[in-house]
Amino acid sequence: MEEKNLNEKESLELISQMIRNSRHKLEDGNGMPFLVWGYTTFFISLLVYYFIHKTGDYHYHWLWFLIPVIGSIGMYITKKDGAKHACNYVDRIIGNIWTVIGIAAFLISLSAFCVRLPILSFMILLMGMGTALTGLVIKFKPVIITGFIGMACSVVPFVINGNEQIIVFGVIYLIMMVIPGHILNYQSRRRHV
Repeated sequence: MEEKNLNEKESLELISQMIRNSRHKLEDGNGMPFLVWGYTTFFISLLVYYFIHKTGDYHYHWLWFLIPVIGSIGMYITKKDGAKHACNYVDRIIGNIWTVIGIAAFLISLSAFCVRLPILSFMILLMGMGTALTGLVIKFKPVIITGFIGMACSVVPFVINGNEQIIVFGVIYLIMMVIPGHILNYQSRRRHV
């Protein structure tokens, strides 16, 4: 296969096409990553709050580690027909962003058991960054906006006392992850009509 040198216009069109393809793949996936992780985090937040509120036993914070377990299972289940799509450069960028964010979140979570950290604020900030970066890469405004809203909301747990922080954390995830997931779902249905 021979290589073809692209001019500036052709290069920009190729990059634009990759971005459109990645966005359409997210839309065709019905925004499932956002929905799976957003709803999982929201419901685990409610579960942690409920048990700590009812029992006063802070060991229920270990339930937070259900998020990656349930989220991973949810992602496995929701993959369309197990089909693999060709992964372009933009897809790899998005995958790498979330891999780095996920590793950072896991390390911060482990560190919180040794050192007192404002973990809920850190998690909101990290996931807001991941959401905003994903939106910027695919050039999709609702994802960008909710990501930045999430980042701005990372200060909210500092002004709320007690276990109510956990409820607010879950609600922020609904705004930051679930709303863009449903918007992507809507875009997919609208495009395929």
